[in-house]
Amino acid sequence: MSGPDPETKMQFLFALRSKGVTDKRVLAAMEEVDRGLFVRGLFSERAYEDMPLPIACGQTISQPSVVGLMTQALEVTPRDKVLEVGTGSGYQAAILAKLARRVYTVDRHARLVRAAQLVFQQLQLVNITTMTADGSFGLPDQAPFDRIIVTAAAEDAPGPLLAQLKIGGIMVLPVGQSDTVQTLIRVRRTEQGFDYDELRPVRFVPLLEGLGKDG
Repeated sequence: MSGPDPETKMQFLFALRSKGVTDKRVLAAMEEVDRGLFVRGLFSERAYEDMPLPIACGQTISQPSVVGLMTQALEVTPRDKVLEVGTGSGYQAAILAKLARRVYTVDRHARLVRAAQLVFQQLQLVNITTMTADGSFGLPDQAPFDRIIVTAAAEDAPGPLLAQLKIGGIMVLPVGQSDTVQTLIRVRRTEQGFDYDELRPVRFVPLLEGLGKDG
């Protein structure tokens, strides 16, 4: 696949910057990763619009500006080991793979994990490990993590994920009591505990326990 034409890409990057995505490394990663590879069927021609789009299993691929803002808030360095809870289309993990040393991404839907793995292979992203698991428990075997990103909304930051964050680490996730009102927060782990920052209002699918029943 050749990706978008230069004008489409320019408009895409302009839209990201206008929404507050200013980190040069994040913009470069988002310029490099073709979002069109992660959007199937009817919606593929809308891959470079700044909007969320439906994918399989009743999930969505987040709008690019939200992906950019979450990635920027994570402050990923080239040495970091990152956990992503909620693989979805795989787009967010592909962006992270351009910025971090290693990315572990988990999703409760095996079908989504398989589809994402195929795109990662196509893009030769060898530093991503994908697995089907209940992400609300994190990945204790691989903990601790320098960075954790959650792409589904919980009522509060899940305890198991907080426990798997390194001292000095950062977690970015949406929290909220309902499907309509959620807040993107950043959690920093310090020697003394956890510092919380509210970043912006967002809308995400809920973080559910257990595995999806989609095979």
